[in-house]
Formats: sequence, structure tokens, C-alpha cells
Amino acid sequence: MKTAVVICPGRGTYTKTELGYLRRHFGDRALLAAFDHARDALGQETLSALDGAASYSVAKHTRGDNASGLIYAATLGDFRTIDRERIDIVAVTGNSMGWYSALACAGALTAEAGFEVVNTMGTLMQEALIGGQLVHPHMGEDWVPDPARKTDLMAKVAAIGARPDHVLALSIDLGGMLVLAGNDAGLKAFEAEVPPEQGRFPMRLSNHAAFHTALQAPVAERGRARLSPGLFSQPKLPLIDGRGAVWWPGATDPTALWDYTLGHQVTESYDFTHAIRVAAREFAPDLFIVTGPGNTLGGAVAQSLILADWRGMGSKTDFQTRQQTAPVLVSLGMEDQRGTVTKGDAR
Repeated sequence: MKTAVVICPGRGTYTKTELGYLRRHFGDRALLAAFDHARDALGQETLSALDGAASYSVAKHTRGDNASGLIYAATLGDFRTIDRERIDIVAVTGNSMGWYSALACAGALTAEAGFEVVNTMGTLMQEALIGGQLVHPHMGEDWVPDPARKTDLMAKVAAIGARPDHVLALSIDLGGMLVLAGNDAGLKAFEAEVPPEQGRFPMRLSNHAAFHTALQAPVAERGRARLSPGLFSQPKLPLIDGRGAVWWPGATDPTALWDYTLGHQVTESYDFTHAIRVAAREFAPDLFIVTGPGNTLGGAVAQSLILADWRGMGSKTDFQTRQQTAPVLVSLGMEDQRGTVTKGDAR
């Protein structure tokens, strides 16, 4: 049996190629019907309708009130397909919105409570849509760490954020990428003052707000008013949060977990890189399993492992060589990798 840390993806992973993901992979039709009923009661389009649409719509499918539920359901469905007779899950973590999914996968929220949390927060963020996000690399395409480059970029972020009427801050430390968030003035200043890289960066993220910054304080306040601490319970698996802190089964205060989830996690930067470093060093798993939808988070996981100098990997070539000989990363969004750790998509 192999040990594994499961990683839940965040916003932006349900894309055009993922259309129909729930139809293909979500085996619990009764649970999906319950999610659909909850959304219908709120006047929202059901997940089944969104997932079964004839075509993918950027305007519709990337909205927070739609993307959050789709990604949560896809993640939870994938987690349930992992073959526990072959895979011993030793911890769960997530990126950004993936923290809500991680809570449900680890048992700190029931499947239904997890959906209530993610759908509520996704809807509140979409309604407010305060500020925006962009992404920019601090590693080259070879994934060789460049600490000086990251330091320089963060100094630029701090300088812009200190200007009158400018807001700019680190939203997510995402492997070799910096996800920055702020108001339009702050984002435009960064775009104007940082040389373009790799033909597409810095890149604005459509339908994204200034997540994981103080600008989200009103969203956090509304979330705390709508979501009771009673939804939260002891996790059944260790949870690694966006600070790299571990919430241990039997030693977690559920109210403190609620407070973090609807407080710090919403309004402060999310250090996914450190969460992966902690996962690697604290739990030393044989595998890192990234649930679907999509496979874009795999690169950030690999870059985070390189930055942690895990098993001597120092570049993209090192990672690719290890993947070919003794894979350490499995993405359930990739059909050729899915079957190596799952028991199939039961109907």
C-alpha cells in the first residue's frame, strides 16, 4: 500500500475540456441531486445543467457562484473514487477555494455542509466581486528556483501597494507563480511596470476578485453571519491549511477551524507552496494525488516540491525524470493517470 497526500484544486480548474466531468465521474447521483435541489431552491442553475451544457461559456462557467459548486462536486467525487485498499491517505490540503473541498474530504464537514459552505462563499464573492487577480511567474520555464527574482517581484508589489489609492498584495504563493490581488489601479501598475514574460504574463484572471486580501473582509463577515460553527466537526484526516498549519484529528477545535476558514483564510494570503512543503516533510508520502477537475495544479505542486528541495529535485527536468521512473504526482483529471489510484467511477 502506498501513502498519499490529497490536494484539492481551487478556482479556474473547471475549463472547456472539463465540461461533462460530473457526468463522467461523479458516481453518487443522489448526492448530486441534493446539490442540484439546494441550488434550485436558491434560484441558481443546477450543477447538472451547468455540467451538461451543450457548450462551455467563460462568462457563465467561471462565475464564482457556478465554478465553486462545480469544482467542489468534481473534487469530492474524485476523492471518493480513490482506492483505499491500495492508497493510504495520510493528509489532505487544497489551494484557495480548494480548502473548502479539503474540509469535506477530510471529514471536518459533511458532503452537504461542504456544499453549503462552498456555494455560499462562492456566491458571496461573486456578488461582491471586489478587486481582481493576476498571475506572474517567479521561476523560469525550467522551474529552477530563483529566490532573487521572487524577492524583487515582492518588493515591487509592496512599493505599488504603498502608493495612494493603490491596493496590491500577494494573494496566493503558488509554486513558481505569484497570484497577486488588489484594486484596478494596483493591478494596472504592476502590468505596466513589470516586463512581460513567456508571452502571456502578467495575466489577469477572468471573473476573479481580490481573494485572500483585506479587500475580502466584507465577504468574510457575511460568510460568518450565514454559516454556523455547528457545521464544522473534528477532521477524520489531518488537514494542512494555507499557512502550513496542521489540523489533527482528535485535537482540533471545530470553532477555531470555522474561525480560520471564514476569517484568515478569506482575508490573508494563502501560502500553497508552504502547505506542500509541510505535506512533504511532515508526512513524507509516496504520492501526491491532485483531484480533478483539470490538471493545471500539478505544475504548482511540482514547483513547490522543487522549492522544498524534495528528494533532490531541482528543476523541471529532474521532476519529469522522476515521473517517468517512479511517479510521485498523480492528477485525477488526466485519464491516463486516474486509473493508477482509483477504483473506477461507480454508477
